Amino acid sequence: MLRNCVFAVSLTENVRGLDNAGKTTILKRFNGEEIDTISPTLGFNIKTLEHRGYKLNVWDVGGQKSLRSYWRNYFESTDGLIWVVDSADKRRLDDCRKELHALLTEERLAGATLLVFSNKQDLPGALHAEDIRDILELESIKTHHWQIVWCSAVTGQNLLQGIDWLIDDIAARIFTLD
Repeated sequence: MLRNCVFAVSLTENVRGLDNAGKTTILKRFNGEEIDTISPTLGFNIKTLEHRGYKLNVWDVGGQKSLRSYWRNYFESTDGLIWVVDSADKRRLDDCRKELHALLTEERLAGATLLVFSNKQDLPGALHAEDIRDILELESIKTHHWQIVWCSAVTGQNLLQGIDWLIDDIAARIFTLD
């Protein structure tokens, strides 16, 4: 039986450190908090959430360009990485791909499960998750288990499915049944 397992899950910015990808909104929505007023994350937020009998220590790390050099300070003991993509911001998807692939070379993230949330699917003109998969070249990632899940942080659609996949993958990779 799996119990008392702690997963450190890092929420990281999707493009050039610009705010508005939806990381904090996803975290607040998942935690049942109000999302009426969200400010850009300057630094980081840490939340401990309980889900399906697991404790998830979630680091919501600000992604502004000036903060990216500090990202590596938050990678210790990270079992899962959630990468949030603004699917409606087509201009920055190339930067998003570059940042993601650079991040995945970090030694302390070796083997971490990768969940890509293709966020803002509720907005007109948002690219489909399959298009995001291709633009981010996810198929080329062989060093991490990964999954892309379309979602809307505002409506909460598919957030639970993504988190459930992340937990299942981490548990299958790290823990054994008693």
